[in-house]
Amino acid sequence: MPSPRALAYAAAVGVCGLAGAGAVLAGLAGGGDAVAAFLIGAAFTLPSVVLGVVVAVRRPDSAVGLLLVLVGATAMWLGVGELYSLAVARRPGLPFTELYAAVSEGDWMFLYVPAALLMLVFPDGRLTGPRRRWTAAGLLAVAALFTVIAAFDPDPYPPPFQHTPHLLRVAEPYFSLLNVVGMALLPVFLGLLVASTAAMVLRYRRATDAVRRAQLKWLALGASVLPLTLLLCWAGYLFMSRGADLALIGLAATALTVPAATAIAVLRHDLYDVDRAISAAVTYGLVTAILLAFSTAASFVVGLGAGRASPVAAAAATAVCAAALAPLRVRLRLWVDRRFYPARQAALAAVEDLRARTHAGQAQPEQLEETLRGALRDPELRVGYRLPGETGLVGASGAPLLPGSAHVAPVRLGGHDIGAIVRGSTGSRELLREVASASALLVEVVRLRIEVSRALDEAEAGRARLLRAGYEERRRLERDLHDGAQQRLVSLGMAMRLAQRHLADGTVDVDGLLDRWVAELAAAVAELRQIAHGLRPSSLDDGLGAALSLLAGTAPVPVTLDVAGGDLPDDVATTAYYVASEAMTNAVKHAAPAAIGVRVSRAGDRVTVRISDDGPGGAVIRPGAGLAGLTDRVTAAGGTLRLSSPAGGGTLVEAVLPCAW
Repeated sequence: MPSPRALAYAAAVGVCGLAGAGAVLAGLAGGGDAVAAFLIGAAFTLPSVVLGVVVAVRRPDSAVGLLLVLVGATAMWLGVGELYSLAVARRPGLPFTELYAAVSEGDWMFLYVPAALLMLVFPDGRLTGPRRRWTAAGLLAVAALFTVIAAFDPDPYPPPFQHTPHLLRVAEPYFSLLNVVGMALLPVFLGLLVASTAAMVLRYRRATDAVRRAQLKWLALGASVLPLTLLLCWAGYLFMSRGADLALIGLAATALTVPAATAIAVLRHDLYDVDRAISAAVTYGLVTAILLAFSTAASFVVGLGAGRASPVAAAAATAVCAAALAPLRVRLRLWVDRRFYPARQAALAAVEDLRARTHAGQAQPEQLEETLRGALRDPELRVGYRLPGETGLVGASGAPLLPGSAHVAPVRLGGHDIGAIVRGSTGSRELLREVASASALLVEVVRLRIEVSRALDEAEAGRARLLRAGYEERRRLERDLHDGAQQRLVSLGMAMRLAQRHLADGTVDVDGLLDRWVAELAAAVAELRQIAHGLRPSSLDDGLGAALSLLAGTAPVPVTLDVAGGDLPDDVATTAYYVASEAMTNAVKHAAPAAIGVRVSRAGDRVTVRISDDGPGGAVIRPGAGLAGLTDRVTAAGGTLRLSSPAGGGTLVEAVLPCAW
C-alpha cells in the first residue's frame, strides 16, 4: 500500500490537473466571471495543498498532509464545477456533461469528508480505535451512496444542464425506495460529522500530554474562523445590504487559517501561545457579535423615527455601540481568560496579589519565584535578577543563576534589563513575557534589596579588612620603631652615659663621640622620616601633581602624567596618591607594560583618578591582594573603584572620589 506521503503527492498532482482543467474551462467560458471564479478557486486551494505537501514531507507516515491536500482539492472541485457550468452555458455539448450533471447532484457531501477525516486522525495521522475506523468508513460509504442515489433522481437538472439527459434511470417504485434511503442518509451523515467532532473533543479531554493538547487547540483555533463567516455576512447585510462579499472574505480566511493552524500544530506547536490566541479570538469574536447586536438594535430603534438610510441613525447607533462596549471589553476579556486562558489569569492574579501583600507588609518580594511556580505549575521556573556591572543573572539569594538553554523572558523597566523569568518545563514564550512585564516592580525591589545587601556585606567586609590592615600596620610601625630608630636612640643614650663616666679621666675622644652621635641621630631621623612617609608622603606638601611627578620619576617605565583639578583636600590627595602608587606598582610587577598613563581630573564634587597601561590585561581583584586593599581604601573614602582589564587589551584602574571643595 502506498505511503501517506506518496498519496499526498498523487493528490497534489491531481489538484494540479484539476487546476489545468479549470484554466481550460475558464478560457472556454470567457468573460470576467469565469476568470474570477478560477482565481478564487485557486486562491482557496493553494494554501491547503502547499501546506499539505509540506506536512507530508516532514511527517511522511502521517495522513494529515494527505487530508490537507484533499481539503484543498474540494475547493478546486467547486471552482472547476462553477467554471464547467459557465462553459456549458456558452458552449453546450461539452464532453462529460451527463456524468458531471449526475455526480454534481449529491457530491456536496464529499466537501465535508476530508475535514471530518482530519478531525478523526488528528494529530498523529492514524485511525486508532474501532469507533474511529467505523466513523471514517461510514463517512466515505454514506457520501458515495448518497451521490449514487442522487444521480438516479429523475427531476430535471438545474440550468445550464436542464436539457441534459439523465445518465442513470430506475423505475418509479424503486426510486421512491431510493429516495427514502437517501433522505435517511442525511441524519446519518450529520451524526457522523458530529461523531468526528466529538472524537476530537474527547481526545482533548483525555490527553495528558501538553504537546497533544496544544496541537488540538491549534486545530480548534483554525476552525474558530468559521463563525467569522457568519459574523461578516451579518455585518454585510447590516451595513452594506449585501452579505455575500464579506462572507467571501470569511471563507478566504477559513481557507487560509485552517490549513495553517493544522500545519503549525503538527510541525511547530510551540510557535506561539495557542491559549492566548484562542482567548483573543473568542474575546474579539464576542465583542464583534455584541457590537453587531447593539448596532442592529440601535439602527432599528433609531431608524423607526429617522429612516433606515438616515446618517443620524447610523451615527447614533455607532455612538450607542461605542458607549456600551467601552467598559464591557475588559470584563469580557477577564471572563474569557478564566475559561480559555487560565494560566494567564492565574499568573497575573498571583503577581498582583503578591504585590498587594508586599505593600501591606504581609509578604516579601523574594516570594515571586515561589508564587510564579505555583501559578504556572512549573516547579523548575526561576526568577533571575541583573545587577549593575555583572553580565549574568543572580537568584534572590545573590548566588549566580545559570539559565542554560531554557527560554528566558527578560524583565525590563524604564528601558533597562533588570532581570528575567527563566522557563522550566512548561509555559509559552508569550505568557512568560507578559508575566515578566507584570512582575517588573517586584523584580526591581528584589534587585535593589540584593544590591543593598551586597553593599552592606561588602562594607562590613571592608571594615573588617581595614581593621586588620590597621592592626597589621600598627604592628609593623611598632616593629620598625623597635628594631630601627628606637634601638639607635637607646644605643645612643647608653653610649652617652658611658662617655659621661669617662669624661673625668680623659680617656674619651669627645670630638669623635660627638661625630658618631650626630651620625646616629641623623640615621634615626632618616628612619623616622621613612616611617612617616609610609603614613603620608611628605611630597604631598607641594601638591598632588608634584608628588605624582616624583613617583613617576622612580618608575622603571615611561609614565605620562595629566594632573588637573587644582588644590585638593589633604585626605583626597592622599587617597589619590596611593591609588596611583598601588596601580603603577601592580602594573610594573605583573603586566610589564611599555608605558603607563596617569590622569587626574575633577568634575564638580568628584575627582577621577585613571591609571592605564598597555600590558596583556587579565587583572582581577583578589582578596588579600593590593587592588583589594586599594578598593577598601577608596570605599572608606566614600568613592568607587572600577577595574577594566580585558585579555589583550591592557588594564584600566579608575577611582572616583568625593571632593567637597
